[in-house]
Amino acid sequence: MKTRLLFLPFLVLLAGCSTIDRRIEEKAAVFASLDPATQEQLRQGMVEVGYDTDMVYIALGRPDERRERVTAAGREQVWIYSTYFQEYVGTTTMGYRRYVTVHPRTGERIIYFEPIRTDIYRDRVDERIRITFINGRVTVIEQVQR
Repeated sequence: MKTRLLFLPFLVLLAGCSTIDRRIEEKAAVFASLDPATQEQLRQGMVEVGYDTDMVYIALGRPDERRERVTAAGREQVWIYSTYFQEYVGTTTMGYRRYVTVHPRTGERIIYFEPIRTDIYRDRVDERIRITFINGRVTVIEQVQR
């Protein structure tokens, strides 16, 4: 039993989400071959035209969606990164709750109806950045400006 408890935290660490350090470790040879200025840009999540797919993966991680386009110029690969959130839509009445009390002097029953309200949220997905590759190199970066 003790070995399982000691082994469990190790598994939890391995199961964590992809971080910049983990991606650098995955692509160590690529990262080590880059100059220090480019390495720092990747650590900050910045991508530039001319970067290859490994460099973009290090900087931004796995894309939420991948598309491939065939044009007159050739094959293009598009990586799309999105933001997921919930948006407040409003409040709605789901029904009513009934309360029954007794008037202290007359003993008469008094019935109250109270509305039951709930907040409504809807799931939203907004495209944050779209990167186009031709022959494995970034040619276009489309980014939402807010």
